[in-house]
Amino acid sequence: MMTTRRPSLIDAWVLAIHRGWTSSWHMVHLGALLMVASLSPSTYPKSNRSTISRHIYSSTVSALPWFTAMTALISLVMIRVVVVTAQSYGLSQYALEMVVRVLVLELIPLSAAMFIALRGSVVFDKVSSTPLSVHQQPTGLGLQMNTPVLSELQCAWVPRVLASTFAVLALATVSSLIALVLAYLSVHGFSPWGLPGYTRTVGHVFDLAVTLGFGLKTFFFSLAVAIVPLAASLEVRDRETTKTLQPGVVRLFLVLLCIEAASLSVKYI
Repeated sequence: MMTTRRPSLIDAWVLAIHRGWTSSWHMVHLGALLMVASLSPSTYPKSNRSTISRHIYSSTVSALPWFTAMTALISLVMIRVVVVTAQSYGLSQYALEMVVRVLVLELIPLSAAMFIALRGSVVFDKVSSTPLSVHQQPTGLGLQMNTPVLSELQCAWVPRVLASTFAVLALATVSSLIALVLAYLSVHGFSPWGLPGYTRTVGHVFDLAVTLGFGLKTFFFSLAVAIVPLAASLEVRDRETTKTLQPGVVRLFLVLLCIEAASLSVKYI
């Protein structure tokens, strides 16, 4: 009598590693195709420019008031806590620099990316209902840059990717400026006499290397939020599986964590 061999722990690990590698390659491959399509001049004919503008407007304007209000309230509380704590220990000269480094450089870009991701504007709702030619391929990893697929990438997915990318960048930029204004008002009030010292402190923090790192980190956050959920949704659709959790949520947060960890390592190690 023949018995079926139960899969061993090693087989399970090999299968998990293979699936992880396949999913990661699928995400990188699709992201590369979307970036190439977004940089192609043929993506921006007159008919598609209106679609892209509409996606960017709806994705950014609907999220900007809520996020800026929430960020302003939280920033005001954090700034006050940091300033009062620093004054109690006689370290008030470091309070503003600490606020800028922690709040503006680290927390706000990450919060903007997570807000856009959780809000659902990058979920690419009802992926399976979009007649993308990739779905007709044997597998989502078999993307071919033929004319129909390229045309549908440019018309269907590139506008949403650009909208999500722009939304994260806009939210992070506007909220950072509001946090800087609130930090000045919390310390100096409406007096203009503290402006020279404040601009000197902010300029000391935002040197060339830090500014470049801040811009790159925010840009990579926006790319991750735009591409990872789409790649995961297409992968789930091609496998014809259903999940109670939105596809790509765990992977997206892992990617954001890796970007943040890499940024901190470069700046402080």
